[in-house]
Amino acid sequence: MDAIVTGPHIICYHCGEDCASEKIMADNKHFCCEGCRMVFRLLNQNGLCEYYELNHQPGANQRLQARKDKFAFLDDAKIHQQLISYEDEKQTHVTFYLPQIHCSSCLYLLEHLHKINDGIISSRVNFTRREVSLVFDPRLTSLRDAAELLNNIGYEPYISLQDLQHQPPRIKKRLIYQLGVAGFCFGNIMLMSFPEYLGLESADMKLQNMFRVLNVILALPVFFFSAQPFFAAAWHGLKNRFLNIDAPIALAILVTFGRSMYEVITGTGAGYFDSMSGIVFFMLVGRVLQDKTYQQLSFDRDYTSYFPIAITVIKDGNHIPTALPDIKPGDTLLIHSQELIPADGILTKGMAAVDYSFVTGESVPVQKEMGELLYAGGKQTGNAIELLVIKEVAQGYLTKLWLRDEFKKSPVEKNVSFVHLLSRWFTVILFSIATVAAVYWSFTDSSKTWQVVTAVLIVACPCALLLSNSFTNGNVLRILGRNRFYLRGAQAIEDIANSNSIVFDKTGTLTSTREQEVAYEGRALSLEIQQSVTALASQSNHPLSKAIAQYFNARSNARVEGFREVAGRGTEGYVMGNMITLGSSQHVTGNPDKENTGTSVFLAIDGECVGFFRVKNRYRDCVPQLVSELGKHNKLSVLSGDNSAERSYLQQLMGEEALLLFRQRPEDKLQFIQQLQQRGQTVMMIGDGLNDAGALRQSNVGIAITEDTNNFTPASDAILEAAQLPKLPLFIRLCRANKRIVIASFVLSILYNIVGIGFAVQGMLSPLIAAILMPASSLSIVLLTFGCSNVLARRWKL
Repeated sequence: MDAIVTGPHIICYHCGEDCASEKIMADNKHFCCEGCRMVFRLLNQNGLCEYYELNHQPGANQRLQARKDKFAFLDDAKIHQQLISYEDEKQTHVTFYLPQIHCSSCLYLLEHLHKINDGIISSRVNFTRREVSLVFDPRLTSLRDAAELLNNIGYEPYISLQDLQHQPPRIKKRLIYQLGVAGFCFGNIMLMSFPEYLGLESADMKLQNMFRVLNVILALPVFFFSAQPFFAAAWHGLKNRFLNIDAPIALAILVTFGRSMYEVITGTGAGYFDSMSGIVFFMLVGRVLQDKTYQQLSFDRDYTSYFPIAITVIKDGNHIPTALPDIKPGDTLLIHSQELIPADGILTKGMAAVDYSFVTGESVPVQKEMGELLYAGGKQTGNAIELLVIKEVAQGYLTKLWLRDEFKKSPVEKNVSFVHLLSRWFTVILFSIATVAAVYWSFTDSSKTWQVVTAVLIVACPCALLLSNSFTNGNVLRILGRNRFYLRGAQAIEDIANSNSIVFDKTGTLTSTREQEVAYEGRALSLEIQQSVTALASQSNHPLSKAIAQYFNARSNARVEGFREVAGRGTEGYVMGNMITLGSSQHVTGNPDKENTGTSVFLAIDGECVGFFRVKNRYRDCVPQLVSELGKHNKLSVLSGDNSAERSYLQQLMGEEALLLFRQRPEDKLQFIQQLQQRGQTVMMIGDGLNDAGALRQSNVGIAITEDTNNFTPASDAILEAAQLPKLPLFIRLCRANKRIVIASFVLSILYNIVGIGFAVQGMLSPLIAAILMPASSLSIVLLTFGCSNVLARRWKL
């Protein structure tokens, strides 16, 4: 394939972007830039071009960085030691997060890095977490070399300050070991208990006793190791004077183990070690499934997630990579395009166009000139600038915003799960029945007392309730995760189901951060003028200029002469013999902008104003249908850091009953959530930026919206991919249905317990039969609840 042509455009063989020129070629293939051609040549030289055969244009998600010193900070021994997981003389282990991973071609290329660099010993990709684990020889390559290799082939590692301070969430290895031990012992105990199940009396008593002793040996690690989470949880609840659902489970395990040991020691039976190990095994399976579902994402994030590890400091004309904690007032920082400003400072060189949308919610970049103050947390969108630091990173605006008292305090007390409320009464009633039965039989027939108490505790074990709750919640978490809606845990399902008031952030939530709507009002423009305006707008890196450059869809190679850009005002230049001016009303017409008219860019030709471009946020296509469905059962509100220029349009979109508030600071949003809660409302907050962090934390359930679930989002109870926002009403319906399913399973469990306990207290149910009925009933209820959630998901096409 020599070139990819779509209409009049030539498409890059590597990434699929439009090729502005036909001159960048290699092996008769066209490329949009030198970076893409370099990657192709690198792969071609090492025999890795199968990368292009596995998927069409596999480099589509990759953007190359041209800076050679970007990873110079990795040469710092202190940073090096904090990032690596293992090192000796022959090998070093490190894991990098690569947000660009998206297809099988990525897996193929990243797992063949050893063919490109001899210093790479092995590379293993975790596709779900978008991570690559490298093992390299420090004698042949360095940590910086490894990072630059990944960057050169289009997979720039994302390394943040948080990587030096926190480890990514993982399932506890101890829990996995406990599950493995319980499963191994459970299977072998059942295998050696078959003669007992079938009622076969062994002629060789020594053989029978040997099987029973082996069962005891296998049961010991289950009781003393695998069952510890339930004993610990039950003891924790008792210390806090709260009977949780683990208390009766722990008691059932204890009683079953004790009764079984008594029977084996006295030679009166084989005991019920299979039931005990089965209880522990299935309970642990439920816990691991839930942990596995949401361990892939980090829901607890602070400001360090957004900061890079190091920044370039200019000293005596030299560019020195410096770790952020080492930056001091008086240092001069070099901030490149698309880099975060890590500390408050004064602009000393260049013109800044700072995007503060993630901090303030204001969607339009702020123009700053030399001598003006820049706050930490903004992202420079123009050319490189220099900044004189006046406050340390820990004292900057972004850090202080995160560490404010109202942002640090604990969120509102979440409602205790209805499962624990039910289990409290269940436990009290169960203990009461067991006590009454023990007292009754101690006077009637003391030989049956122990059998009756044991049977009651085993048959009434709340395993059915806990298993159905754990497996159903785990399945719902899996279904939601499959649809790119990730919840912190099972409690978030209940919180979503109970919500009755939904609060939206506007910028980045209802609107798309990747698109803007541009409308031209004024005198009709000829094709020549359209091309001239496009050519002029293309010279500027300002976001508004970029939007206007794409508006006419008129590609232009016209030359711009005398180009001049005035920061915060506009641009001008001669194109095709005409003086074209784009900018604010003050710059173009001499008159100040009217208030609340939104964002407007005026156009003048040869000094005469002929019209203006109105640029506004582009609302997601799903918003009308979304608010229509959510508004049926919830009160809707919108909080925005933007001005109120779009109030009338947004009011029409959200409905007359929706409350709209503009120019909201982070603390204003938090206070609004508190006011709703004081009125007795259960609040769901949906936002995307750091300015929403306090409100997300204060709300009963906070949902962070992101264009990519692997991007960094504020601390939240859930993370929702923006493309899945239209399905939010269905997600809420599934969470509410989940609660009804669990309650129905509990009712079935109660009916079963009433029947079982009725026979047990009369002494008509042996512990052996109870031990068989308990797992059978639990398994049937689990299958029923698990099936119901799957049926609903299929019906709603989730």
